[in-house]
Amino acid sequence: MKLNLKKPIVFFDLETTGIDVVNDRIVEISLVKVSPDSDTPEVRTRRIRPVDDNGQTMHIPEEATAVHGITDEDVANEPPFRAIAKSLAAYLE
Repeated sequence: MKLNLKKPIVFFDLETTGIDVVNDRIVEISLVKVSPDSDTPEVRTRRIRPVDDNGQTMHIPEEATAVHGITDEDVANEPPFRAIAKSLAAYLE
């Protein structure tokens, strides 16, 4: 399928610690960027260590892990969202 784009478009998928948009956090973000001047989409995936408002690492509940397969150990050495937010915003811009 050929899209008639004038600007890039980005599709994204999130894996999280749960479904509460206020208290749960992102543990993985995947992006697909389609540009008008390229036939090849750019795909990026990044794991993220969930932290609470005080910067403390949050536990990924077993119920969430059962859905996406991501465990506390999988994100233990990853940056929190706030550490990648500026570069992510620049990429999306």
